[in-house]
Amino acid sequence: MEKVKAGICAFFMAIGGFFKRFGEAVVKGDLFVKLSLIWVGAGYARRKQFVKSIIATIFEVVVLIYSIGFAPQYVSKFGTLGTVKQESVFNIVTMKNEFNDYDHSFLILLISLISFVIWIVAAVAYLHNVISVYELQKKAQAGEHINSFVEDIKELFNHKFHVTLLFLPVAGIVIFTIIPLLVMILVSFTNYDQKHMPPAALFTWSGLGNYINLFGGGGMTITFGYAFVRILAWTLVWAFFSTLTTYIGGILMSILLNNKKTKWPKLWRTLFIVTIAVPQFVSLMLVRNFFADGGIVNTICANIGLTGWLRDVGLISSSYIPFLSAPGWAHVMIILINIWIGVPYQMLVATGVLMNIPEEQLESARIDGATPRQIFWKITMPYMLFVTGPSLVTDFVKNINNFNVIFLLTEGVYVTTDQLMANSQGKETDLLVTWLFRLTQDYYNYKMASTIGMVVFVICAVFTLIAFNRMIKGDREETFQ
Repeated sequence: MEKVKAGICAFFMAIGGFFKRFGEAVVKGDLFVKLSLIWVGAGYARRKQFVKSIIATIFEVVVLIYSIGFAPQYVSKFGTLGTVKQESVFNIVTMKNEFNDYDHSFLILLISLISFVIWIVAAVAYLHNVISVYELQKKAQAGEHINSFVEDIKELFNHKFHVTLLFLPVAGIVIFTIIPLLVMILVSFTNYDQKHMPPAALFTWSGLGNYINLFGGGGMTITFGYAFVRILAWTLVWAFFSTLTTYIGGILMSILLNNKKTKWPKLWRTLFIVTIAVPQFVSLMLVRNFFADGGIVNTICANIGLTGWLRDVGLISSSYIPFLSAPGWAHVMIILINIWIGVPYQMLVATGVLMNIPEEQLESARIDGATPRQIFWKITMPYMLFVTGPSLVTDFVKNINNFNVIFLLTEGVYVTTDQLMANSQGKETDLLVTWLFRLTQDYYNYKMASTIGMVVFVICAVFTLIAFNRMIKGDREETFQ
């Protein structure tokens, strides 16, 4: 927690320092620095950096044209997300029915958001430009060398190569992660659903109504609170057990295959790796058919009398074992099937880590009289957790969003009989992410899907921050050694 506070303080101090340098540049800068407040290329032109001056000027002109000629028609409607509905109007001139000049709520929201991002980036670049030309002024006054454009380019591949390497990843994060995330956040505060689908209909802001409905309030006939609590609980249970079972299973399998008493270890390792080589989509589809109500496993169980015995003792009430079609049964089977899929991968990871445990450390423990069990709990597991701890956190978050296993095993097989769950378009076997997918793909309920997406994001972000903060706390390497 202290590191989080320190990081926040450092962030705000950096922002304060940035504005302080800008204020100093405005106050102490010469005429051309001050002129840069109006024409951003003035300072560079004064120092004979004409190429940078042209680039900065073009950037300024493009932003101004976008801000004056294009963005206002959308940003001005951001408060309402549009008021003019799509209508068919008869055009006397063309003698045809044509659509009127209607509003599109989603385009208004998206382009307004992009405009805000562009303006923020442009504002930061504008402030930084004034600081940069003031730095050039100080260099000129001190008689220092001022780089030409070619020398600046060369620096981007030498002393400032980190800036060059980071530019594309940062731009990618902004375009493909931050902007979609912001769109999802904004949509969660609207009534965007099947009844409000542009361009035929408009949607508008609804405040916190979606969040109130998701957490069980609002008094609506169809409430998502009932489904949310149960799906969230199953999501966390699934993430915990799927991560734990595959992690422990992979370590145990690796120890077993690397044991000197195990015969043909390469053969067994190859057989287990086959599950990784076969596409997961194919494997899960086959397993779903095997364990279906009329699948081969149910046929075998019926022939050997297992189905009849389970029905006699009251564990089932049907003529088949509902491996993937009934609550409880489906939950257990999904975790067991995931073990079969996930253990081989974890086995490979564990094998690589275990090969790096110092052999003299293990031999020393054996000489001191440590049993295999003591060696496992005192040396092997601590070393594994030390090396693979961050990967374990990543696996947990990945399993919270593990769409493939849940969807491919239960889609078309599991049908909920809980009316309250069905009213919320959810199933007992759904994770939050598969529930979100069904809401968008089948029911076009984008408002609740975005709200659930925000909850998933908060859960994953909070868990990741807390877990990594505890893992990097102190000098873990020296402690382990």
